[in-house]
Amino acid sequence: MRTAPDLPLQAVDLDGHATSYVEHGAGTPLVLVHGSLCDCRYWTPQMGPLGRRYRVLAPSLQRYWPERWDGAGDGFSLAEHTRQVLAFIERVAGGPAHLVGHSRGGRIALEAALQRPDLVRTLTLADPGVPVPGQPDERGDFRGQALERIRAGRTEEGLALFIDAVTGPDTWRRMVPWFKDMVRANAATLLGQARETPPPVPAEMLQVLALPVLLIGGALSPPPYPAVLRWLEEQLPQSQREMIAGSSHGMNLGNPRAFNGAIEAFLG
Repeated sequence: MRTAPDLPLQAVDLDGHATSYVEHGAGTPLVLVHGSLCDCRYWTPQMGPLGRRYRVLAPSLQRYWPERWDGAGDGFSLAEHTRQVLAFIERVAGGPAHLVGHSRGGRIALEAALQRPDLVRTLTLADPGVPVPGQPDERGDFRGQALERIRAGRTEEGLALFIDAVTGPDTWRRMVPWFKDMVRANAATLLGQARETPPPVPAEMLQVLALPVLLIGGALSPPPYPAVLRWLEEQLPQSQREMIAGSSHGMNLGNPRAFNGAIEAFLG
């Protein structure tokens, strides 16, 4: 893994739950919310560059690394993670922050902005996991299929199925070792995610969101992400879209220079 030795893992108690996070830089807070099978380490390529102008904060969501979870019990849902992000902004960021979310973390960031727009300065959604009303997911029940393999002890096969479904065929085989280690450490979170059936976000809620929104997509991202970005762009009154060349769903890793530059230009 590309380590950042000057970014020690910190922790804060949020409503009785220890939230781990990394932090870099000073100034206006910029909070980064990771997606499925990831954690605060996912944002390693963003911490240094964005930290030159902002106080960058990347939390690990509840039940993700470094927490060890076997999938039993509660504590894993979009609602709980949204509450966690809002509490993190209030208590750690200390006030309104720029908010960035990727994939499932994009849905969480969007929910946070809809619930508490007073805590969000701007919103950046990178290939967010937001269902388009009336459009079925062409990938089928890939989450359930991946989970079946993990429960059967074929963890590597299940993780490969999930990653390839969201990023493109053969992605898992080609991923760097540190990314695979991170995904393996979060494999049990699929037990929680498979129980989720996130409904579409009502268009009328999006149409009154009075925040500047940047929509980022990978130019090579598979369905449904291109359609998701187009639909969100149609609904959000203050949105703009940026496509990251040469990259798929994990565009902040595949082309971090372009990804970071798009956020800096948007915020600047």
